[in-house]
Amino acid sequence: MKKFYQEQPLNAILIVAFLVRLVAVIFSQGYGMSDDHFLIIEVAQSWIDGRDDSLWLPGPMNPNAVATGHVLLYTGFHYYFFKFLALLGIVEPNTKMFVVRLFHALLSLIVVKYAFKITEKLSNVNDAKLVAWLCALLWFIPMLSVRNLVEVVCIPPLIYGTWLVVSNDNKKVMQYLLAGFVTGLAFSIRFQTSTFIAGLGLVVWIQHQFKNAFFYGVGVVLSLLVFQASVDMVIWGKPFAEFLAYSVYNAANAYNYIVGNWYNYLLLVGGILIPPVSLFLAYGFALSWRKYLVLFLPAFLFFIFHSAFPNKQERFILPVIPFIVMAGVITFNQVKETNAFLLKNKKFVAGSWKFFWVFNTIVLIALTPSSTKLSRVEAMNYLSKKTDVNSFILESSNSGTVLMPRYYLQKWVPYYNVTKEIPADTLLTQLHTEKAELPNYLVIGEAEKLVNRLTPCIKSFGKVEYLTTIDPSFLDKFMHWLNPYGNENQTYYIYKFDRK
Repeated sequence: MKKFYQEQPLNAILIVAFLVRLVAVIFSQGYGMSDDHFLIIEVAQSWIDGRDDSLWLPGPMNPNAVATGHVLLYTGFHYYFFKFLALLGIVEPNTKMFVVRLFHALLSLIVVKYAFKITEKLSNVNDAKLVAWLCALLWFIPMLSVRNLVEVVCIPPLIYGTWLVVSNDNKKVMQYLLAGFVTGLAFSIRFQTSTFIAGLGLVVWIQHQFKNAFFYGVGVVLSLLVFQASVDMVIWGKPFAEFLAYSVYNAANAYNYIVGNWYNYLLLVGGILIPPVSLFLAYGFALSWRKYLVLFLPAFLFFIFHSAFPNKQERFILPVIPFIVMAGVITFNQVKETNAFLLKNKKFVAGSWKFFWVFNTIVLIALTPSSTKLSRVEAMNYLSKKTDVNSFILESSNSGTVLMPRYYLQKWVPYYNVTKEIPADTLLTQLHTEKAELPNYLVIGEAEKLVNRLTPCIKSFGKVEYLTTIDPSFLDKFMHWLNPYGNENQTYYIYKFDRK
């Protein structure tokens, strides 16, 4: 094994990276954030079943449809992927998600491979090995790599496009054209990557390769026409309808989500890359503009845009993490050979890296096999085995409205949130007004004040029979303990109404 690693370090790292991701594929079920399930999997499955519950597309369910600002390419890919799996006889929801996680695990290996190759090209094989290990085993990466997060899925085309620019020693025009086309694909997955894509083209321009910068831009435009404009033309009759709707929505709702200070992402990156090593990488990245503008400028522009924009969700910054790592490792390892302070404190630097790998490994082992939002998934899995579900009530007055993944229920039956704003008696009045069928199942989230919350439901909708309790995963419990308001990962109690 040692000889294999010495002779083929990249292949050895890729094998380890895949094996670790395979653990996540097998064991890390559920979904991380609402977006990676409800904007991708839930929508694609509803299209498969001849529905459009999210009202994204024109049709019988949405006759007055307009573009809503969603990335149709990635969701559409899952629609066709699910159709392909159905041809193979794979239709069970959990089995399909296993295959989806496996596909994304393989896709993420592109990042490991080209992070190695870019670093080796710009620096040396030792730096390349360190970068590849970081991209392979950084504590949060394997688990996120198997999720349907557009912020992670857009990284492979960004890093491969960067490789095409870095490796183009002969300045071939067609390679710049291809680089633009590939990075343009990232835009059609995640619109905010436009700042990175523009930054990469700007680097080519700054290097006085004006013709090559032009062809890079042509490649980007061609990519947008193929993957973005053509899709919108077919659906909406005009190009870039979704992007324009997305821009208008985000401009109007910039302060309606998580709003943070301009330095939030500095603190976030400093934390997730584990100090004090994160400080080494930040220092290296800050100095990398002198020699490695191709890594620095695109990531810097992306970082500045997100730091300036009010809406600051943690996952938004993920696309540039590999580039910060590459530029940081290369430059820091060069600087530490000449910097007086670093030369004087070699033991501190070496000790910091030892601490990094010990701490990272502990968290990696705990996090990689962990499932998230598992209790919601298992609650729907449980109800999917009940053939008589016509609709259900979700009593979530402790936390407010909660989305339940009906993809796993395999029935697009309605469900109704009972909250502080909409108590059980109000819901009953609404259903009578709408002449809707009364729900025959009840799901209560969280044990707090359970009896006090169950009683109004019984009073309004009838007696209940207790069926089962669905517990959260270990990770969900831990995250809820850390932040009970931001991580509503609850135990669910399932009942059936008995109206005989």
